This record gives sequence, C-alpha cells and structure tokens, in this order.
Amino acid sequence: MVATVALGLLAVRGRGGGGGGLAEWSVGGRSLGTVFIWVLMAGEGYTSFSYLGAAGWGYSYGAPVMYVVAYMTCGYALGYVVGPLLWDYARRHGLVGITDMVAHRYGRPWLGAGVAVLATVFLLPYIQLQITGMGVVVTTVTYGAVPLGWAYFVAFAVTTGFVVVSGLRGSAWVSVLKDVLVIGTLGFLAVYVPLHYFGGYGELFDRLVAERPQWLTLPGHGAGPGGRGELGTAWFASTTVLNALTVVIFPTTVAGYLGARDADALRRNAMLLPAYNVLLFVPMLLGMAALFVVPGPAGADSNLALFALVVDSLPAWAVGLVGVAAALSSIVPMAVFMLVIGTMWGRSVLSLVPGWGAGERQKRASQTVVVIAGAVALVMTYVAPNTLVRLSLVSYEGMAQLVPMLLLGLVWRGLTTAGAVSGLAAGVTLVCALVFTGNDPVWGVNAGMAALVVNLAVALTVSRIGPRESGDGRPDEEVLARDPLPGAAPVPVVGGPG
Repeated sequence: MVATVALGLLAVRGRGGGGGGLAEWSVGGRSLGTVFIWVLMAGEGYTSFSYLGAAGWGYSYGAPVMYVVAYMTCGYALGYVVGPLLWDYARRHGLVGITDMVAHRYGRPWLGAGVAVLATVFLLPYIQLQITGMGVVVTTVTYGAVPLGWAYFVAFAVTTGFVVVSGLRGSAWVSVLKDVLVIGTLGFLAVYVPLHYFGGYGELFDRLVAERPQWLTLPGHGAGPGGRGELGTAWFASTTVLNALTVVIFPTTVAGYLGARDADALRRNAMLLPAYNVLLFVPMLLGMAALFVVPGPAGADSNLALFALVVDSLPAWAVGLVGVAAALSSIVPMAVFMLVIGTMWGRSVLSLVPGWGAGERQKRASQTVVVIAGAVALVMTYVAPNTLVRLSLVSYEGMAQLVPMLLLGLVWRGLTTAGAVSGLAAGVTLVCALVFTGNDPVWGVNAGMAALVVNLAVALTVSRIGPRESGDGRPDEEVLARDPLPGAAPVPVVGGPG
C-alpha cells in the first residue's frame, strides 16, 4: 500500500508537483499514450468484482456470469468509434467530462449540473463496493489479523492519498503495478488450482458435466420459481447490448478516453482491450471449481469462493501477493470514480457559483469533492452498508439512460433539450420502479433495456412534437461531434437547429 501511494505521487514528477490546472489533473493533460490508456481502462473494467463477484456468480449460478465478458468485448468494439468521437469533441471545446459535453451540446449549464448530480448518485455505490471489496480481501488474506473496519479505512486513505495529488495520471501509473500483479497471479492460479485439486482442466470439466451440468448452460443453477430462472437467453442478450452501450459513455470510461494523446491511441486501445478479458474467465472457472473444494458458502459469502481456494492451498506469502493484486483492483477503479465525481462537481456544479468558475480554484474545489465523496462512501460503509449497495442494483441500468441524451444528441441536432430531458426522466423513473419492485428482468429482458427503449421513444416523440429550440444559433459543426480521422467528412446531420 505504501508503494502504491508512492507510485501514484511519483506520477506528477516533472509536471509542476501536481499543478497544471483541472485538465492536467482530471484527464492527464490529454497526453497519455496507448500503453497508459490500455492499463488505465483495463483497470477500470477489472475491479474487485472480477475477483469476488465473478467467482461468486460462477460458484452460485454458473453460465450467466459470462455476460461480463460479452458486454465488455462488445463495448470495446463500440468504443473504437465512440471513443475518438468523444475525445475530439472534448478537445475542440476544452471539455473534461460527460457533464461538460451535455452542457455544451444543449447550451444549458444547468443541464450539465443536473447530469452531474444524477451521475453522482449512480457512482457513489461503486465507491462503496470497492471499499467493501478491498476490506473483505485484506481481512481474508491476512487471516483476520486486519479487521474489516481498518481495512475499509486503508482503502479510502490510500486511494485519496494519491488521486487528490496526481489525478488521472497517478491512477494510470498505479494501473501498471496492478496489471503486472493481476496478470501474474491469475495466470498462475489458472494453471495451479485445476492441477492441484483435479489434475487438470479435463478432470474439472468432467466433474462439472457429470455433477453440476446446470452451471454450464443458461439460465444456470437456480432456475425455477424464486430462483435465477429468468437469466436466460433474452436476459443475456439484452444485458450485453445495454451494458455495451452504457460502458462507452460511463463517466469513468470517458475520463480514460479524454486522457488519450490522440484518437489513434484510442483505436489501438479498443483492439487490445478484449485480450484482457481472457483473464475474466479465470475467476469464473475457479468459482465453479470451488463447488467441489469448499462447498457451503451461500449468499454474500459465495463471493469469497476464489479466496477460499487461495487460502486453502497456498503459503502465506503467495496469499499476500494475490491479495495485493485484488486490493489494487479495488483501488484503481475507486480512484477514477472519485476523480470523475470531483471533476463533474468542480466543473459543472460549483462552477455555477460566482467566483468558482475557473482556474486553480475550480481544481481545488474538484479535489475537495473527491475527499468528500470518498468520505461519504466510507461512512455509509460503516453505518448503513446496505443503503448504497441497494442503490447499486440500479446504478448501471440508470446510467444507461444517459445514452440518448449524450450519444444521439452529439450526432443529431434534432434532439431537443425538452426531448432529451423528458426521455431521461422517463427512463430513470421506469428503471427504478422495475428494479425496486423486484421486476428485473421484466418478461425475461433486462429492465434497463426496457427503460432505454421507453426513454428513446419519449425523447424522439417530444423532440418531434414538443417545443422547438430557440436562441441557439450555433452552426452544426460547433454543436455536433465529428469523425476525427484526418480529412474525414463531418458526421451526417439529420434535421437543423430546430
């Protein structure tokens, strides 16, 4: 953990000791090359869920967990097109996040502030989940010597320590250390565990086919009334499509886009990132292997399936290495979540307050929000752990409702402010209603996808028959995104300023 903080702080060496303004702090001065962008964005996607949740789903349900590999790979393919568009739009207009883009596209600063508040509500649970995940890992791999309460605080202190000073660049540097450990430990476990317990993968799959066949097909184990019977083909396909659309506009993903040196770095990154997904199969398969080695864990305890194997079979020093890799898989995404919240508030909310609109004061305000956001998540972890966890059920599906406002809005001038806001309100309301009443999936389809369809229908209808835009005389090339390829023609426009 000391090395992690030191590495994060060293990231700003030679860059004014952490100076350079909000753009340098929040998007790395738009100067990160292919390697740093790759490890940073892989770090955002490879969180504590990969060690805990993926293994837990593999242990409890089996095949449905493969949706993670499917949607991330599809999202990277979509990001090949979307990433350069957003990067170029932000660079041309001096923007640092999705709230900036929304405010600029619609010419409404208040709309950017509203999106910042909404996105914060959906991002805070992820910070708490990373704090919780790291706490569980540290407590487990120290055989209980470090209690959960202290482990939670260490997660908060380490992350805040370097992200406030070095911002996105520090997260990218720490991602390098994390990736070395993750690739090394998971590569070792992928070979060691099947050989140690079963004699190889052939014997493991023979046992799965003979004794646990439900784990190998959709809808997985637990099908039937009150079980996971609705996680079938329709759910798998709709969740893959929804999450692939969402991940490319997720605020933390966009922060990675905007940190790139050029658009080609993002295109190369989109081609390289799917290779990282191969690692995701390891915790999923080892979670299923744990069925035969550590039977018994249920509910939340199933998330410790992978670490039960590690603690059971490896010496303490090896357990420690796996634990550090898993802990860093919490720290890196948590750092980017906190950074994004700080940037959104400093740029789109507090900037509306007179005297806080620009310069060093805006950066200081963003850094202060980082500490506050992390502290709120930490306190909620201690005093009301289930509150944010329950909210996390709707976080990704809720964030998906920003897709029409952002992506459609950046390529179609005909989407009005009234249409975008109406669609967003309808989508968020519907997805919350479905999730919190226990109707997700709805008719076998991901509730977020159903809400996104309603969102899009409302947005298009209101844009077509609702109030016309007025007072925005900017030309299309000022408002809309374009293909950043040299010499490329502008993005085709449907409809004019009205």
